[in-house]
Amino acid sequence: MKESLGANGLILNEPLLWEKGKKGRSGFSLPRRDVESSPLGQGLTCEGPELPDLSEIDVVRHYTRLSQWNFGVDTGMYPLGSCTMKYSPKTNEKQASLPGFAGAHPLLPAALSQGVLQMMFELQQYLAEITGMDAATLQPAAGAHGELTGMLLMYAFYKSRGERRSKIIVPDTAHGTNPASAALCGYSPVPVKSNDQGILSVEAIAEVMDENTAGIMVTNPNTLGLYEENIHKIAEIVHAKGGIVYCDGANMNAVMGVTRMGEIGVDVMHLNLHKTFSTPHGGGGPGSGPVCVKKGLEPFLPVPRVMEENGIYGLSEDFPESVGKMQAFHGNVGVMIKAYSYIRSMGPKNLKKASQLAVLNANYIKERLKGTLHLAYDRPCMHECVFSDKNQTAHKIATIDMAKRLMDYGFHPPTVYFPLVVHGSIMIEPTETESKEDIDQFIEAFKTIANEAGRNPELLHDAPKRCKVRRLDETTAARKPCLAG
Repeated sequence: MKESLGANGLILNEPLLWEKGKKGRSGFSLPRRDVESSPLGQGLTCEGPELPDLSEIDVVRHYTRLSQWNFGVDTGMYPLGSCTMKYSPKTNEKQASLPGFAGAHPLLPAALSQGVLQMMFELQQYLAEITGMDAATLQPAAGAHGELTGMLLMYAFYKSRGERRSKIIVPDTAHGTNPASAALCGYSPVPVKSNDQGILSVEAIAEVMDENTAGIMVTNPNTLGLYEENIHKIAEIVHAKGGIVYCDGANMNAVMGVTRMGEIGVDVMHLNLHKTFSTPHGGGGPGSGPVCVKKGLEPFLPVPRVMEENGIYGLSEDFPESVGKMQAFHGNVGVMIKAYSYIRSMGPKNLKKASQLAVLNANYIKERLKGTLHLAYDRPCMHECVFSDKNQTAHKIATIDMAKRLMDYGFHPPTVYFPLVVHGSIMIEPTETESKEDIDQFIEAFKTIANEAGRNPELLHDAPKRCKVRRLDETTAARKPCLAG
């Protein structure tokens, strides 16, 4: 293979700031005082924290060096399955930093916030159009927060009808937060296994769906990267018992502009703007998880809602059946602006093309690595494909060993050991933004690692070797974290 991305590079060592500090150094200077000093009273002073004395250049070099240890999607391929770590065009960051948006205070009256409110109103309409739904709320701050909002909407819907249902169907290929969100609203998750094709069968849903079940939370495409082909018939079964179909839209990057969920029986779904719509995912946020609904659930959406009348935009709380407020002020507006800019700059044609390229790239990897890695379900996938370490177990090589070795070749590891339905799973999501050359280099790296597993398994057991930090004791790191300086 070609020279790997992670083979070389000047990586500087860096001690802690406490180790760099020298008594008497200062990172700032004050202008000469031209008035008499006036010491603060005792009640206004105290002993400060034990911070090190540092010069400005000490601090600048410290954080610059640390920043060079980071790996992100701007640095290289980041094939983290189920997370959609795709490159986000910088122009969308530019729109979000426009002074009119970035400087707007959330407490400004609506009359002075017309631009922000118009953007939010139109974004809601775009998201409803893309998903085939009737209305949307932008308040939820992340995907799981959107799930919680969706569950609250369902609870409020049944309450308005004088019903109290107690169960939610959650497939084993759903995202792990789904059962938690359902349980937070008082529902008992009912697990359902996928079939030998990795998708839900109509018969399995018909067996568990009853009048005491509020509905189903289905991730589509599911966490195996497979499209739920029976979703239309499953929705009919759920609706026939008075239930609601919730779609976890975290994998929308596979079907954006291709599938309108509202037309295949979905009643409520959330989107991850920070995955699909051009906000970098990861790093602790901020995110945004808007929820789109069909007409029957619209009265229960959170307030305040952005409304328009005669070209004037405002916030209204006049929705007596609303579940209330889910987020402070307007939500994470910066993320909304980037999504709005992304949708407007792409247009319907290119949104669809982005999804098509994401699916094409994933299937290309699936076909090229099939045989090198064991393919859990050998069928066309959507935006991600799931392998396992089954072919390497004879050499006592596990998924974690291959993932660590990938770092030596300059790639961020894919998602490992998820989804749980595949033992030793390796979930790869290339996204639409990677070139064929970069994907080929990733494939060659994986093939080289599989070859190393047979010839020299210790090489993988000791990986990573070229990174700043060698293999960690992950059990101790998780159970006894040391976060002090």
